Amino acid sequence: MTGHSSVIVKDRQALPSRSGLGWGAIGVVAFSFTVPFTRLAAGSLAPLFIGSARAVLAAALAGVALLMARERWPSGVQWARLLVVAAGVVVGFPLLSSYALTTAPASHGAVVIGLLPAATAVAAVLRGRERPARSFWVLAALGAAVTVVFAALTGRGLGGLTVADLLLFGAVAAAAIGYAEGGILARELGSWQTVSWALVLAAPPMAVFTAVSVAEHPPNASGIQWLAFAYLAVVSMFLGFFAWYRGLAIGPMTRVSQIQLVQPVLSILWAALILGEQLTPATVMGGLAVILCAALAVRTRLGRRDPS
Repeated sequence: MTGHSSVIVKDRQALPSRSGLGWGAIGVVAFSFTVPFTRLAAGSLAPLFIGSARAVLAAALAGVALLMARERWPSGVQWARLLVVAAGVVVGFPLLSSYALTTAPASHGAVVIGLLPAATAVAAVLRGRERPARSFWVLAALGAAVTVVFAALTGRGLGGLTVADLLLFGAVAAAAIGYAEGGILARELGSWQTVSWALVLAAPPMAVFTAVSVAEHPPNASGIQWLAFAYLAVVSMFLGFFAWYRGLAIGPMTRVSQIQLVQPVLSILWAALILGEQLTPATVMGGLAVILCAALAVRTRLGRRDPS
């Protein structure tokens, strides 16, 4: 454990769980623009470019921040764990979701990604040894079920799974693993340090992907699409994780992760306002149901924590 870790641990012990929920909520608001802005950028930019170039730009910002703060380098084991974070949230989720959103509507993509809170809770239990009460799992399962029905109402129905849906499911799995590992690692390295080191670690392969994409499909987009891409790089890939990983580090991760149930609702609202996608009464009712599930889930008490 590094010299930074003692500061993080003390800080975390002094902060109530409600503080974790607050930081998590800030991260969710930042992430809620990711799907509509990815859909907007995908109108002209190649999905490989969107998924990789935004990571390269974010890695440049992360490198500058680490140098200015003169952060110590992670240990050998921490590098291996950072590799898991990078594979999940820097490589896996951005690339898979970018390809999916070239065909799937932003609203449909948002609600499928709404399965992420339940997936993150499972990953937190497996990796962080948190033991939520049974009522939490009931509410988390209810929230997941509501998002599936929500997807059917806003998309092509339950029987119409496409390649885009499979890509989105893969993105959810990748992000859940990256969130759980990153939340634990943030207790040792710090929130912004964790995402920064993960970005730096993933920069070389993402730079190669960017070069390949530029060579095959030279980027040509409108000013608005470039602004959407800039948001994906600076906020979705970098600044948003400052708050999100801090919230997960304070925890409990199983509870904080459920705030993301609100993210699809916000994303669909932004898709309607920014992209002009239709906002139906069924979508509104489904969104309210998702918010109710999130509110109930974050209010549940944790069960015992595995001492090992």
